[in-house]
Amino acid sequence: MRVQHKINYLEIPSKDILVSKNFFSQVFGWSFKDYGPEYTAFVDAGIDGVFYQSSETVSIDQGSVLVVLYSADLEQTQGEAQDAGGMICKDIFMFPGGRRFHFKDPVGNEFAVWSDK
Repeated sequence: MRVQHKINYLEIPSKDILVSKNFFSQVFGWSFKDYGPEYTAFVDAGIDGVFYQSSETVSIDQGSVLVVLYSADLEQTQGEAQDAGGMICKDIFMFPGGRRFHFKDPVGNEFAVWSDK
């Protein structure tokens, strides 16, 4: 369902589409639909979007928007992200409303995961 003026879609660069697909499938349970070798849509992620082939990465140090995911078990998700090849760039910390950590996926994009638990 399309809602007027609401965020509808994310496009995230990836240096390696297959690596991105494997990581987010393994850690977060996302599914993918390929639209050629350089563009894959993710589903089951809470919002529609794609990974597209690019030499660029996203990072808050570069002024990028931060995509923040939710987890009911922050420590478990952090461990799973590390086990799948992600790099923790900010360990779990408190913020108003909960706790979170930041990680870089195996291709170098920064994401965060938060929990109110």
